[in-house]
Amino acid sequence: MPLSLHAALVPGWLQILGSVEGLVAKAESWCDDNGYSHDEIIGARLAGDMLPFSYQVKSCWAHSAHALDGAAKGRFEPHMDPPPDSFAGLREVLAAAKSGLSGCDADALDAIAGNDMVFAIGDKLRLEFTVQDFLLGFSSPNFHFHAATAYGILRMKGLEIGKRDYLGALPVKG
Repeated sequence: MPLSLHAALVPGWLQILGSVEGLVAKAESWCDDNGYSHDEIIGARLAGDMLPFSYQVKSCWAHSAHALDGAAKGRFEPHMDPPPDSFAGLREVLAAAKSGLSGCDADALDAIAGNDMVFAIGDKLRLEFTVQDFLLGFSSPNFHFHAATAYGILRMKGLEIGKRDYLGALPVKG
């Protein structure tokens, strides 16, 4: 049985979005339990030239639900609004991502897999893909990069989290 584009992407994205929700909850508790400002985590970066935790979480939405919206339109442009500045805002963006993915029709996604797709940043950059190649070769790697970077920031800050926190609810058999 061939694997559909939906099956190749959406369940894994939902799994990791759930784990990122758990990471956000642990980060908020860690701040509250240890007397740190929430900005200690929300603005934390692995390196000075990298974007902060809040951006990493927002990018999980951007490279999942927002990417699917772009695929349906045949054009994806990065969402340039600033990331949320609170844990509540981060939870909202993750909820929007999960809602968008849950509403994705598998047959409709597979029907557009071979369609033309453009990634554009204004007039500065234009990359042409098929929908399938964009989602599998661009958005999915970006999604996992940002989720792993969010996890790495929390480890760097001293949260006691491990691989199980990153993997989230595994899709184990029965």
